[in-house]
Formats: sequence, C-alpha cells, structure tokens
Amino acid sequence: MCGVFMKKLFGVVFVILVALPLYATAALDLELTQGVDKALPVALMPFAGDSAAANVTQVVNGDLGNSGQFNISLPKDLPSPQGYNNKINYSYWRGQKINNVIVGSVSAGGYGYEIRFKLIDIYNHKVLLKEGFNCSKFQLRELAHHVSDLIYQQLTGVRGIFSTKIAYVLVQRNGDKQKFSLMVADQDGFHPRALLISPEPLMSPAWSPDGGKIAYVSFENKRATIYVQNVATGQRRVVTKYPGINGAPAWSPDGRKMALVLTKTGYPKIYTLNLRSNKLEQITTGYALDTEPAWAPDGKSIIFTSSREGGPQIYRVYLNNKKVERVTYQGNYNARASFTADGKSIVMLHREDGMFNIAAQDLASGRINFLTAAGMDESPSIAPNGSMVVYATNYGGRGILAEVSLDGRVKLRLPAQEGEVQEPAWGPFI
Repeated sequence: MCGVFMKKLFGVVFVILVALPLYATAALDLELTQGVDKALPVALMPFAGDSAAANVTQVVNGDLGNSGQFNISLPKDLPSPQGYNNKINYSYWRGQKINNVIVGSVSAGGYGYEIRFKLIDIYNHKVLLKEGFNCSKFQLRELAHHVSDLIYQQLTGVRGIFSTKIAYVLVQRNGDKQKFSLMVADQDGFHPRALLISPEPLMSPAWSPDGGKIAYVSFENKRATIYVQNVATGQRRVVTKYPGINGAPAWSPDGRKMALVLTKTGYPKIYTLNLRSNKLEQITTGYALDTEPAWAPDGKSIIFTSSREGGPQIYRVYLNNKKVERVTYQGNYNARASFTADGKSIVMLHREDGMFNIAAQDLASGRINFLTAAGMDESPSIAPNGSMVVYATNYGGRGILAEVSLDGRVKLRLPAQEGEVQEPAWGPFI
C-alpha cells in the first residue's frame, strides 16, 4: 500500500489543545503564478478617502488580480478626474482598451465607515453595480472582500469566494522540537489564528456546512478521538472515541450527520453518525481498507478511498441501499476525493508515473483533467463555488499551500512566512 494512503489512514498523533483561539503571526503570502490568457481588462480607481480607502483599494486589487480572471490596472495621470462622483470619460477608457471601471469612496463617520462603489461597463455606457455599505473599522477588510465578491460575480456569473476562509495545519520546527497549529485564516492568508496548538501532529480538519465548527482527529491520551470545535469560542466536544481508528470526519451537506472511519469490525470502514441522536450506522462492509469519505452535494451518496480491488481507488456508496460502485479506473492510485459543488465531477489525488498530482474527473464521461504537475501534491479541497482547489505541495524544499482553478488555467502559491503548511480545508460560504 502506498505510503501517502497509509499515512492518512494510520497516522498517530498526541495532541495538546488550547481552549480559545490564539492569534498567530505566521500568515500566508498569496502569489499569483498563472492567470487566464486574455484576462478581462479592468481599471480600478483608488477609492477616495483616507488610509482606510487605500486599504480597501488594496484588498479589492489583490482579490480580483489574484483570481487570475482579470487584468487589473491602477491608472495614474488621467486626463480628467475619474472618481466616484465624477463623470466617466468613456472614450478615454475605450482608447485604453478597458472593459470595466471600478470607482468608489470610503468615508468615516460616528458609526465607523461607509463604503460606496460602482462597476461601470465602458462599451455599453452602463452602471452594472452600485452599492453602499456601513461597517465598523474592524469589519473594513471583511467588507472589502464582499465588494470583490459582488464584482467578481457580476463579471463572471460565478459567486465570489473572497470572503471565505481556509483551515490548515502549520508546522514550525526549532531544533528537535516541533509545534503543530490548527489555523484558520481568510482565503488570501490574512488574519491567521490558531484554534489548537500541539507538540505532535494534527490531522483531518473539516468545516461544518455553516462554517461555525471544525471537526478534527486528536490522539490525546494516546487514543484516537474525533472532536468538533467551535471556531468562534474554541469550545469543543468529543464525537467518537471508539477503540482503534477514529478518523477522516466529513460533515453531511445539512450538517446533521458525519461520515467517519472506524475499526469497530477490525477493519477500517465507513460509518455515519447522527450528530443529534448519536445513532451510528455502518455504511461499508468487508475486509478492505475504506477511508476518506466525502458526501455528494445531495447527501444521498458518499465517495471514499478503498483498497478493495488492489491499489487505492475511489468508490461510491449509495446510502439508501448500500450499493457500492467503482468510480476511478485510470491509474493505479486515486485517493482523497471530493465532489465539486454541482456534483458532476470529483477532484482527487492521482498518481501517474510515480508523480502525485491533483486531478479532476468528470463523472459522466470518466474523463480526467490533470490540474497540477509538480509531482508532490496532496490533500485537495474544493472552494464552495467549485472554481478553485486548495492543496498541499512542496516548494523550495518545504511544505506550502497552493491553489489551482478547476480548469487548470489559474495557479497561485500560498507559502507561509514561518514554518510549513499542510492539510488544507476550504470553508463554506457564510
């Protein structure tokens, strides 16, 4: 059995947890490495106002630019003022071959700040979006991400993910000592904070559908246990602590159940647990190793990794009758799969010629599209809009996170400023 597969299934950790979230300095540094050919040309005028306006401009510029879908320009030396309250010079922008212009302002008041912005279609002389919001100074960056989400959706037809969050494990080494932290950060790497800190490894973070909780595996007291922890308060509770393996927690789409891996029969099998009644139901049977469950968007089936026909492959079990069917056939290793938001494809870890890369498979045709080619990738997790995948990889001799679009055309790196990062999990829309 391949080492990566066995590592995910049988890794042992002994964890010391911290009850409340801790703020950390090891932020990720988002870097676009490949964008879409002929990206949409968009001009972003600096938002009018003080330093808060400059911060909003910076966030929107980073969000849209790092999406890889837009060629963002920040024009200077314009022939006439082109701010939020100025008349737009359409002929000038057409001459610059700009399709859309974003203008806005940030003004301070007793309540905090007011952000106003407009998205203008240059060729059709049309205001596509015009919005205004109020927020406190602590919500300014969050609201700037929301502005980016609205603009992205208007121009692409796809809901933006700039306001979402990611969880990941940060590993920091000091001589022979190691520190592992379960981190939560904005999707662009800002505002990282630790939910857990441990001298031993952590594994398998999984977001609840409402984004309020994270499930994970801990081996406190040298016994595998699945916990659920509240992201805001740090409060946690035990979900399962059966003898043997308690692993790979995965929330159902409605948040009422959890799929997980237990060895109650002596072999790793997929179970579902009703989180309200604590009723446990065994889903797969037999002597094979079954692990890494992931729910279909409709909640009626689960895909999982199994060795039941030799090397690790992806299978699907239907919950109404427990019928199991094989999903992947290409290659002798496919693992860590999850559904796209529309349920029409899966994203997985695929081995080809000894190289571990991220791939997507269309479920109707079986066709595989290879998204990465570094050869040392693992742990893919799909964004809630299905457009991007975050995964762990190796760059410059250390573990980092990276992102790739589902069509493989957009690529980003998210190296940590301190330590190595692994086990990413992309949070839901909130």
